[in-house]
Amino acid sequence: MTIDDYVNDVLNRMPAGTPRREQIGTELRGHIAERLAQGRALDDILRDLGDPGALADSYLAEVPLMLPPHGRRILAKLVDVVLIVCMFAAVVIPAATLTAFDIGEEFVWIALCLSAIAAGILASLYTIILEWRYGYTVGKYLNGLRIVRESGARISFGQSVVRQLPVFLQVGWVDAMFVIFTDRRQRAFELLSKTRCVAARESTSQQAAFASEH
Repeated sequence: MTIDDYVNDVLNRMPAGTPRREQIGTELRGHIAERLAQGRALDDILRDLGDPGALADSYLAEVPLMLPPHGRRILAKLVDVVLIVCMFAAVVIPAATLTAFDIGEEFVWIALCLSAIAAGILASLYTIILEWRYGYTVGKYLNGLRIVRESGARISFGQSVVRQLPVFLQVGWVDAMFVIFTDRRQRAFELLSKTRCVAARESTSQQAAFASEH
């Protein structure tokens, strides 16, 4: 493993909005280079630094995770719903209508049902992929929210899938009610997946305080 491979592995486990993320990478490269200048072998240095995931978690443990207001989460969900409805209207409905004309008007309801199923799958994939790859959907990004593990690290694909199970199990309202009663405002399936919704943008004073401690 090269220096860049190791450092990038550490940084890739941190959400893009993590304070000092790039500075951490620079400092870590400098630390490794300093040890190399002392004559130590790269493998020994990386072994001392430990697993990239554990090292990323140690950095993230020093970054406060801020709970967002309920209103921002609701607004983010509304934005995503509107976006999904627009995608449905722009793609699925025309396709279903054309199909209905081809197979006969008596089968219109079948085409519409298939369209609704396709829209549900599209909506789930939209959320699963964006939260896994980037930590937020369009609605969450616009409202300054991001999805992380309880440690603050990026979530895995499996965790992103578990977060969306209420959609498939038709228990969305029950899942959402847990936000009111949990200390970290987590949904039921957020507790199950060990993920959280947090504020993506810390205030200037919080960033200054974090920077002054390092």
